[in-house]
Amino acid sequence: MQRTLARTLAVTGVTALLAGGVVAGAAAVTAAPAPQAPAAQARVQPVTDDITKHGGGARTQGDRTEALKQAMNGSKAKNVILLIGDGMGDSEITVARNYEHGAAGRFPGIDALPMTGQYSTYSLDKKNGKPDYVTDSAASGSGWATGTKTYNGAISVDLKGQGQKSLLELAKEKGLRTGNVTTSELQDATPAVQVSHVSQRSCYGPDETTAKCPENALEKGGRGSITEQLIGTRADVTFGGGAKSFDQKAKAGKFKGKTLMEQAQTTGYQVVTNRSGLNRLSVANQKKPVLGLFAPGNLPTDWQGPGATRKGGKEAAVRCTDNPALTSRTPRLQDMTLKAIDLLKKKNKKGFFLQVESASIDKQDHAANPCGQIGETVQLDEAVEAALAFAKKDKNTLVVVTADHAHSSQLVYPGETTLGLTRTLTTNEGQPMTVAYGTADEGGSQMHTGTQLRIAASGPQSANVLGLTDQTDLFFTIQRALKLGKGGAMAQSSSSSR
Repeated sequence: MQRTLARTLAVTGVTALLAGGVVAGAAAVTAAPAPQAPAAQARVQPVTDDITKHGGGARTQGDRTEALKQAMNGSKAKNVILLIGDGMGDSEITVARNYEHGAAGRFPGIDALPMTGQYSTYSLDKKNGKPDYVTDSAASGSGWATGTKTYNGAISVDLKGQGQKSLLELAKEKGLRTGNVTTSELQDATPAVQVSHVSQRSCYGPDETTAKCPENALEKGGRGSITEQLIGTRADVTFGGGAKSFDQKAKAGKFKGKTLMEQAQTTGYQVVTNRSGLNRLSVANQKKPVLGLFAPGNLPTDWQGPGATRKGGKEAAVRCTDNPALTSRTPRLQDMTLKAIDLLKKKNKKGFFLQVESASIDKQDHAANPCGQIGETVQLDEAVEAALAFAKKDKNTLVVVTADHAHSSQLVYPGETTLGLTRTLTTNEGQPMTVAYGTADEGGSQMHTGTQLRIAASGPQSANVLGLTDQTDLFFTIQRALKLGKGGAMAQSSSSSR
């Protein structure tokens, strides 16, 4: 569970400005990932301030004006690290913070960014181009990756199916190093939007693409499946799951009849499959890009616990536990983030763009499993700490933390049930906390919600997230910060696999 006392990150006394005020909290990175630690043995203690006293619940510490002035930085950035909590709406953040750090506590990473705003997330109706008020991860990710609104299910194409240049592709064009890290399958929507362009998000490999996205298939003159395009886009660092899609064989092009794994290895990728392999990596560039495949599908979640049920709110409160499926062989998100930063910064004068995703906040929210989603939010926070620690030392890195869409978990009165599903947990403060899900019945999939989302940033150009923006604004914020080329429609070119 919480590994604050055993992390690779040590809290230092640096002042950071939260959305709610100025507090102490930043981090310094050590050289190597920490070993897997049992959850219950590494508990962080919640805030011990007496919240019953006058001002005891206040998050600010005096006038914030000067801190805000100091945080304003209009210069260009050398590096950008974008961290995404899939499905991490304000409710999901609050649920996780309450459990792990207490109601008056704060995340040392997520809550430590000085500039905070909100952004809208709507997608488009494919038939008429009007707003679709609830987005999926494909359309939302395409929005920040390309600056172009699109329909649910689309991966970095517009309403007409025209490919739109992504931030990662533009960064490569400028000669920057690039990275793409996730706890999901690498073909899942959020990582896919930076490296591929297909009409439907389910077109992971050649087999699915032939059946579901024939216009994108190599044999039809398209760019190929998500996996084939991922190989061709050639980010310097790619970490995640989804190894099983690499077993499929190409149906056309110079690698016809070869597995996608054979294609990756033939074209120079360093392939690693476990934590030991990750730790041994020492170089990542266009001659020797890195492909880390740490699970056949999604990586196991960090925590586990009973899901919400019809009567779960009134059952005895439970504690979350470590997921035994996440063994010491599998790197955690912080491990992958630390290694990605280390590889991308090495002998690099031009800078880098890195996207990092904690994917299963969303997946566990769909499953109405509060412990699962809380653990994945904590994983994201640890990755944010790693990014902020690097940025603090580098002094030329924009760090952005946000989500793709909100989800349906809600805090309700403790020990109560609702018309939906509930589960009561005991937080680190020893208090009961009931989490409710009301958009699907038991065994169903809870729905996304269409609310605006928190976006927070630190470093050069971070003031551009303030106020109310849109997901597509994030594309332009990063584009300006890194002085990238013009985005928009791509030429009708084919994949390098052809």
